[in-house]
Amino acid sequence: MSGEDDQPVDATPPGMPGSAPEERPHPEGRRDAQGVRVGAGDDEPRQRTAVVSALVEHEPGVLSSVSGLFSRRQFNIESLTVGPTTVDGHARITLVVEETDHGIDQVKKQLAKLTNVIQVGELGDDAVRAELVLLKVRGDRPDEVHAITQMYEGQTLDAGPRTITVQITGDQQKIDDAVDAFRQFGIIEIARTGQTALARGDTPTTPGEEPGHSSEPADDHDGAQSETTAAND
Repeated sequence: MSGEDDQPVDATPPGMPGSAPEERPHPEGRRDAQGVRVGAGDDEPRQRTAVVSALVEHEPGVLSSVSGLFSRRQFNIESLTVGPTTVDGHARITLVVEETDHGIDQVKKQLAKLTNVIQVGELGDDAVRAELVLLKVRGDRPDEVHAITQMYEGQTLDAGPRTITVQITGDQQKIDDAVDAFRQFGIIEIARTGQTALARGDTPTTPGEEPGHSSEPADDHDGAQSETTAAND
């Protein structure tokens, strides 16, 4: 028996031309932790280490705001240093972050949104970078400890019958190499400041930063005290 019931049913609803949903192409791939689409077969975005400099207002609470931001966003922060600049009322925060390019961009954008942040910029590979490490090692081989200290252009700060404390300054690679060299003596304690950095030449460290001149003598202790206050805020 033939009739209307024998007619083929159109799977496409009226007013919606095109292929049925199950026939439409579906993009392959997924999104990474930053929400960026990763195609099938593509590698995860590579992380890199970047040095970000933020010029901030030197006032109570600024470091708490910055560190709280990173805690909430779960950025991979390797080190953070803070200290006054040549402009009264300003401080410089130097961050070493290990993130993807997208993550580093987010670090800079989120920092710039904080009310007490004046300028934010990423330093290039040619920036002048340095950090400091204090090492306390066993003192039963003082001559060898002294030789390694001299090799890395360090300074002996304390020497006793049981321990020797030395100071080494330089770039990250030099510090890493020095720490490895001192392991043979038995490292009892170690403290590293993390990197601080400035742009090379007359390039401003943060975009738009104006040069200033400190109104305090270079050997004035108030500046050192101010830096300690900001760092421990």
